[in-house]
Amino acid sequence: MFLGFDTSNYTTSVAVFDGKRIVQKKKLLEVKQGERGLRQSDAVFQHTVNMPYLIDELVSEAECSGIDAVAVSTRPRNVDGSYMPCFLVGENTARSVAAFSNASIFKTSHQVGHILAALFSVDRLELIKEPFIAFHVSGGTTEALLVKPDNNELIKAELVAESTDLKAGQAIDRTGVMLGLKFPCGAMLDEMAQGSCRAFKIRPSMNDLNCSLSGVENKAKKMLEDNESQNDIAKFVISYIAETLDEMTGRIINKYGKYPVVFAGGVTSNSIIKQKLSKKYGAYFAKPEFSCDNAAGIAIYAYLKSI
Repeated sequence: MFLGFDTSNYTTSVAVFDGKRIVQKKKLLEVKQGERGLRQSDAVFQHTVNMPYLIDELVSEAECSGIDAVAVSTRPRNVDGSYMPCFLVGENTARSVAAFSNASIFKTSHQVGHILAALFSVDRLELIKEPFIAFHVSGGTTEALLVKPDNNELIKAELVAESTDLKAGQAIDRTGVMLGLKFPCGAMLDEMAQGSCRAFKIRPSMNDLNCSLSGVENKAKKMLEDNESQNDIAKFVISYIAETLDEMTGRIINKYGKYPVVFAGGVTSNSIIKQKLSKKYGAYFAKPEFSCDNAAGIAIYAYLKSI
């Protein structure tokens, strides 16, 4: 049995993996209506409150005795200077569980957890043995990574492209809040976009492989001021992000070669983005329950490091 803990900026998550089946429990952190995020101190407090209840739920549903290994995300990415206080809650819990169960403990990043969860959900975990391209697209990250096997970290992700300003998830959430939706807004904005019949001619803002997304927020504000349909605004924002990811993917493949492409992170659960890119590039998209923040990939990390 392999336990995983992840305490990201917006989700408390615990999971157990037995080598075949994953059981996970998670809870979104509460953000007040009209606000677009949380202070780290508030996130730490909510994680501390949520964690015991989620562990109780996990134990009641899954067999958690005889723990072989525990893993935890301790930072957003495996790079120097990557740090957020909210990950301390998961780390302290994991250390305590490992000590009391006499289990091995492994530390990794939130980003590695996203990638492994995506690979598991599409039954392609064997890709960790070869190079591939991974997109991590969420509220705090819009990055393209060249991922290669690594003896120490299991996989090593080299940043090859990113958004130089606004992140895709930020653009979606800021638009959603502007339209009166409750944060986080991804699923509701996706649903609204389905109600639009408009087709938008979009030219992504690119600088070599990198993109800029700040213009999409300004355009959405202008559309709202002009009393355009909220469904059209939703579709424009999502379409802009989809076109941008399309352009980034094409440029990366042209530069680095035709590697398998994997999309992870909450934004990639969007139906418009998935439909556009999965067929064109044969890309793999994490299933919705494994695309948003989760501890499933962290539990898988414990398993893979153990074997």
